[in-house]
Amino acid sequence: MTKNPPAGQIEIAGKIVPRLGLSTLHLAGRGRYAWGAPGARSAALELLRTAVHDLGINLIDTSDAYGPHVVEELIREALAPYPEDLLISTKVGMVRPTPDSWSPVGKPAYLRAAVEGSLRRLGVDSLDLCYLHRIDPEVAVPDQIEVLDALRDEGKIRYIGIADAPPEDVRWASHYARIDVVQSPLNLKNQDDPLLGICQDAGIPYVAGQPLCSGELAEDLSTALSWVLNQGEHVAAIPGTSSATHLEELVRAVAGLDNHLSDSGTTTRGP
Repeated sequence: MTKNPPAGQIEIAGKIVPRLGLSTLHLAGRGRYAWGAPGARSAALELLRTAVHDLGINLIDTSDAYGPHVVEELIREALAPYPEDLLISTKVGMVRPTPDSWSPVGKPAYLRAAVEGSLRRLGVDSLDLCYLHRIDPEVAVPDQIEVLDALRDEGKIRYIGIADAPPEDVRWASHYARIDVVQSPLNLKNQDDPLLGICQDAGIPYVAGQPLCSGELAEDLSTALSWVLNQGEHVAAIPGTSSATHLEELVRAVAGLDNHLSDSGTTTRGP
């Protein structure tokens, strides 16, 4: 397989990365619950190495809630010392009381502790990109965003993102801190997201989660991924998989887009 950037390139969090990244949700155990250790640890480690070293996918998306904590540790084991051009984005603000429950916690003290935990598990002094995984409706939005901004000022976070938030909350949050990246579900079954246009107008990269709709669109990878990436040059997609073979299929599915974008010289830059 080629190491040419799948689907062209985009600038996110100060690094040039392919517009096709990798969600690591499925590297944790228990299928869709992302709970516990992977069934085959060696296969999970090999998938990460294949993505970065063989396929040129240097956009790796994770969360402290995957496992919980398991996948951040896998990433460190597989990829550290990290290549300079590798962008690891992680998320904080979600707790996992049970395998099938995901609960947002946006208390500033918890978010600060969560960032410190991610720093330790990933083995870094600063997180490349840290998303607020969900906005906690029980905590004022400014309190949640301002603590991440303070951590950015302290050098523990380089760039801040918001994941899976309604447009009004993204706008509200941007009054209190610079939002560098937005992540939101986008696919052929969930096409209407106002954040696409908002991000395009603001020059903010938009990272499309669940581009295959949790596997429902996996039978026609090329159509599903091309539709997402054709929504704008500011868009990247992060499909998830636990199979190196499937990951290679994903790269092949966007090969045509790769050539088109490379010829046009298109690169989207964040603020």
